[in-house]
Amino acid sequence: MGRGRVQLKRIENKISRQVTFSKRRTGLLKKAHEISILCDAEVALIVFSTKGKLFEYSTDSSMERILERYERYSSAERQVANDSGQEGNLSLECPKLMARIEILQRSLRNFAGEDLDPISLRELQHLEQQIDNGLKRVRARKNQLYHESLSELQKKDKALHEQNSMLSKQLKQNEKSMAEHANWEQRNLGQNPTYFMPPPMLSLPPLTTGSTLQTREFMNEKEEATAQIQLNTMQMPPWMLRHVNE
Repeated sequence: MGRGRVQLKRIENKISRQVTFSKRRTGLLKKAHEISILCDAEVALIVFSTKGKLFEYSTDSSMERILERYERYSSAERQVANDSGQEGNLSLECPKLMARIEILQRSLRNFAGEDLDPISLRELQHLEQQIDNGLKRVRARKNQLYHESLSELQKKDKALHEQNSMLSKQLKQNEKSMAEHANWEQRNLGQNPTYFMPPPMLSLPPLTTGSTLQTREFMNEKEEATAQIQLNTMQMPPWMLRHVNE
């Protein structure tokens, strides 16, 4: 009579569970060894007991090399799976994005007042409300910019007034200083008048012998001419003298 099929569930009896673990662990290690020899396969087997004890088996190659190979293969498989998943997601997302673009384009046309025939009354009311809200926001932003510009201009105007006032004060101070200086000069001139001396006579160069003779001749000629005029005057009749004197 053959053995019956064992029901696969946790063995509640601790001793029986430990005995079963030991037997099947030995059989598992044996099967791993057999498949590695019969099929020329690289096998790595790791088993931890309930108490945390490690049992392992590997073929002639080391356990580390088999685990590194497994890690590379797993990483490649995960990358391929992720790429496939991304491509699948992109293929699913593309129609959704196209539909979303179409909805947005239709909404823009509706906001511009186009393609309004297929829209119901309720949708038109909702569109009107959206346009009114948008118009209110636009006006609020415009008024804000107006107020900011006005405030900036007022600040500039105030700064210019302050600068003008400062320049006016400086001008008044300069005028006051000039007036005080003029008064001071007038007072000083009244107390100590300055007399202007005539310009000095230019000194002539000394006369040479030749120039002295020429001067004497000129003086003699002048005296002779004066004497001749006096003589002529004495010989003129009285009526002519009056006419000459006039």
